[in-house]
Amino acid sequence: MNKILVFQTAFLGDLILTSPLIKSVKRSFPGFQVHLVVRKGFEGVFEDFWAVDRVISFDKKGFWRFSKQLRNENYSLAVSPHRSHRTSLILFLSGIPRRIGYDRAGFSFLYTDKVKHEFKKGLHEVERLLGLLEPLERDFSLVYDREVEIPLTISTYERTLSKFSLKEGEYAVIAPGSVWPTKAWLPEYYAEVGNYLLKKGLKVVIVGSKSDEVYCSRVFELMGGRGINLCSKTSLKEFFSLIKGAKLLVSNDSSPVHVASAFNTPVVEVYGATVPDFGFFPYGRGKFVELKGLKCRPCGLHGGKKCPEGHFKCMVDLKPEKVIEVVEELLNC
Repeated sequence: MNKILVFQTAFLGDLILTSPLIKSVKRSFPGFQVHLVVRKGFEGVFEDFWAVDRVISFDKKGFWRFSKQLRNENYSLAVSPHRSHRTSLILFLSGIPRRIGYDRAGFSFLYTDKVKHEFKKGLHEVERLLGLLEPLERDFSLVYDREVEIPLTISTYERTLSKFSLKEGEYAVIAPGSVWPTKAWLPEYYAEVGNYLLKKGLKVVIVGSKSDEVYCSRVFELMGGRGINLCSKTSLKEFFSLIKGAKLLVSNDSSPVHVASAFNTPVVEVYGATVPDFGFFPYGRGKFVELKGLKCRPCGLHGGKKCPEGHFKCMVDLKPEKVIEVVEELLNC
């Protein structure tokens, strides 16, 4: 049986933005099975997805055993958006005859085909990922599908909204957390935006993972408990459902932005340590807000644990009024 492997064990947002690449592979090779390797814990993201025949989880342990597992599958092609040394070596050891990856990946010399990885103004990550298929254009007629997509059943969506006593379009979602502290806007600023949304007649739902609880709890507290704090209280599918049904999402440069893109939910993305030129700006109905003119931005591709300059101006000086102005603009669209 002909099989193709897509290897993406990065964070949730990165995985979601890989959906157009996965769909393009499936549409281009309809007679092939498409298998997807994901980080352990993200198996449910593409469960029952029409473009994926099998999801394989990898916990980044058992390096040699996992390589052997892939070798036994007899894949004819591997496409890797993930740029780690580990990924390049695993795919090489798996014996897959054709392996496509980025030229800036660790051990990139182990790929049979290398694609230039670059950051360009206006280039979204979705388009950068689809560029991984360019080496195949010489031999095949490819079909590109550029829409971000997350599988979500109507029953799961409706059940989620009913569970939390919400109605579509009558609430806004705030996602104040981040894996990287320098990408997180101040909780007191998020609380001001939340209070503004309440005045506009919307319920305010605060979401995040368990690691975001400090941020979410603080925002909820500063809002006087008038929001609905669902941080770490939802499954992945419930988290997706909440964003799908929202009138608007306000989030840091993090995975909720890309979930919103999948459901065409308007989003305001707040930038601090990172910049839109990295390619993770809203892919659809959204706008971003940033403090321009700071020479220290960006201070890293992913942000960091603390501001290298010690002043955190990129977030401290980005006042709620500026974000509220953009929120108002999207609400009136």
